This record gives sequence, C-alpha cells and structure tokens, in this order.
Amino acid sequence: MKPALVILDVQEVLLPLIWRSAELVGRIASLARAARESGVPVVAFQQIGESGSFFDPEQPRTRPADGLALQPSDVVIRKTATDAFYGTELAAVLVEREIDTLVITGVSTDYCVDATVRSSLSHGFDVVLVEDGHAPVTEGDPAAGLAPEQIVERHNRILSTGMHPGGSVRVVPAAEVAFG
Repeated sequence: MKPALVILDVQEVLLPLIWRSAELVGRIASLARAARESGVPVVAFQQIGESGSFFDPEQPRTRPADGLALQPSDVVIRKTATDAFYGTELAAVLVEREIDTLVITGVSTDYCVDATVRSSLSHGFDVVLVEDGHAPVTEGDPAAGLAPEQIVERHNRILSTGMHPGGSVRVVPAAEVAFG
C-alpha cells in the first residue's frame, strides 16, 4: 500500500456550518502530522466558485482552515465540483507519486466525501475512509430525517459495502490509521 492523505474542503468558510468542526479539524491535523512523519503526501482541497460567490477564490475565508497546519510540502488543489478528480490535477499528482490508496477525510460527508470516495474507486484507487474523519453540516439532513451522526454512520456503511472492480473501501477510525 502506498497511501496519500486526502483532506476535502476543510475551509474557514465552512467551519461554522460543519458538525463538530473543531474536533474534526484537530483529528485531521493529527492525521496530517502522522502522514508527513511517515513520508506520506498530504493533499488538501479548496472548493472554489465564481467571483462574488460563497466560494469566491479571492476571499481569504475560502482558504484551508488554519487549524490543519498545512505545510509547504503539502499539495493544495482547487476544485469546482464535489468530485475531487473532476477538472483537477489529482489523478496526475497521484500517478506521479505512485499512490495506490487514498486515506480520505474532510467535508461534507454526503457531498464531496461521498463523491470523491466513489470516484476514487472508478479511478482504480483503494480507499481508507476515516470513520471519524468526515462530517456533514450541523443540521444534518432534516428533509430526510437524518441527524449529522446518522449521515456519517450511513455513509460509512454504504461506502464500505459497495462493490466496485476498480478498488475497495475500508472504514477505519482515525486512531487506527497506519501510514507506515
């Protein structure tokens, strides 16, 4: 296994909206430190949109969260879609580094995390989805009657049991993620 840690959209602008964001940021920052110590690349994503939009790329609030303590050696990729592969250089970055497994964390569980896990499989990568390393918005999905913790549990279960010939998904608690 040759992994990379993928951090999806943990941005200042989103933190007030995300369920248990402070806890999530701390957990992901710890994973990033452990990844670097093991020589594993850290790839963080910044969701952007058009000028003047919620995700205006020129606004400082759209930058990755300070609490992640990203380092100059980390790769930061801007994206415009829920799928981190769509229209980005992610596949090229991973191939260049001979990565075969993505350790996926970030926000939001039911949008970018879900889309990127599925796309990772289609691109032939194995996935380690960090069980407690992703979160939805604080309100959950009231229209579906789901609290935030139910969304996380549901996606952990669904994504780990799906079948795809391109790769596999293992759901692992952050405390058990091993990079070395």
